[in-house]
Amino acid sequence: MLTKEVTIGLEEGLQARSAALFVQNANEFRSNLTLVKDGHVASMKSIMGVMCCALACGEHILFTAEGEDERAALETLTDFIEQKHCELK
Repeated sequence: MLTKEVTIGLEEGLQARSAALFVQNANEFRSNLTLVKDGHVASMKSIMGVMCCALACGEHILFTAEGEDERAALETLTDFIEQKHCELK
């Protein structure tokens, strides 16, 4: 199992469109993928789970990946969430 702390760099955070793309990317991997924000754990493969986290620009979250492609999954999803850096708080 791998874990990584990530800072959200998307200017709009993870709103509907970016959340849908994020979940779509997560579903390309076989590993079990979760994110943790303020003690709330959500599957990165669930649009409702990701949207319920209300992820805003500059927030810190924890990614976990467990499975055969965990390293590639973390790299890909970290790159996605950290792109387009906003004015970090």
